[in-house]
Amino acid sequence: MPVSDVRVKPIPITLEKERTLKYDLNAFAELEERFGTVQQAFDELQKQKLKAVRAIVWAGLIHEDPKLTERQVGSMLSFADLTGILPAVTEAITAALPKASEDATEKNS
Repeated sequence: MPVSDVRVKPIPITLEKERTLKYDLNAFAELEERFGTVQQAFDELQKQKLKAVRAIVWAGLIHEDPKLTERQVGSMLSFADLTGILPAVTEAITAALPKASEDATEKNS
């Protein structure tokens, strides 16, 4: 993913308090470091692996507090929270990813 393609759209969520998910370059770099690739992180999220969910939510929150740990984020989440959090995570990540241009779409057809 080219750096110039990263767009940031903060998405509000409620955990133990109001917070904002934001997937900027730092968040994607952390995911790449933990999963090997950002795509692998997304693949694990699609499988709803709990460690992946925790890490991806954490990466979206570190802009608020760089000292925040994954374990602290895990303490903020419950299974009941996941149904509300996962759509917000998906929205924030999707908004940050580059959109395929019409030219690229036509070339792949």
